[in-house]
Amino acid sequence: MNQKIRIAIDGPSGSGKSTLAKKIAHELGLVYVDTGALYRAVGLYVKRAGADPAVGSQIATLLPQIQLALRYTEEGQRVILNGEDVSGLIRTSEVTVYATAVSAIPSVRKFLLEMQKRMAGEDSVVMDGRDIGTVIMPDADVKLFLEASPAKRAHRRFLELQAKGESVTEEEVLAAVMQRDKADSSRDVAPAIPAEDAIFIDNSQLDEAQTLSKALEIIREKLRRLR
Repeated sequence: MNQKIRIAIDGPSGSGKSTLAKKIAHELGLVYVDTGALYRAVGLYVKRAGADPAVGSQIATLLPQIQLALRYTEEGQRVILNGEDVSGLIRTSEVTVYATAVSAIPSVRKFLLEMQKRMAGEDSVVMDGRDIGTVIMPDADVKLFLEASPAKRAHRRFLELQAKGESVTEEEVLAAVMQRDKADSSRDVAPAIPAEDAIFIDNSQLDEAQTLSKALEIIREKLRRLR
């Protein structure tokens, strides 16, 4: 087995990928990389620039102006956009819409691809996203695909947004979740589909601790077999 351990966690929006990845990284002493945050940062820049996130030609002209970095602190991963810490700003529902739109643009995915692959090669990592096991780390030691029902994912997301003080209904969140699922799975470039060798975890009826326990059991067994 390679000296570096690489774990890919994919799944639809709201399935709990980031929460699970952070906990796995902490438990196993690995570096956590939230690739979705990079797309959110690009979405935030596009929003600020007043560009149409669905028009690839407009977005392509903005990409040379974007400098992104991930920093790791005691508070966790921080996302730096052109020298500004935007870790909190990229988590709004409005930026989510922009992130979904720009993630379907080939020039954006190419722009971020090398950065993500470099991160995957530098350390033992846990990465979460929607094409980690198929595009970014196709040779990952362990590939998990986390899923939950749209209603369950929408409810979780609704509670998160409520806690942040955003005014939104659960029905609106469910509609957004279903729209994003369709956009992610049907895009031409790197659609959000499971890797052939991914192991599925449905956490519709599991809490965070149970999801972590199940994931760690799978990971440890898979790594044991690779030794």
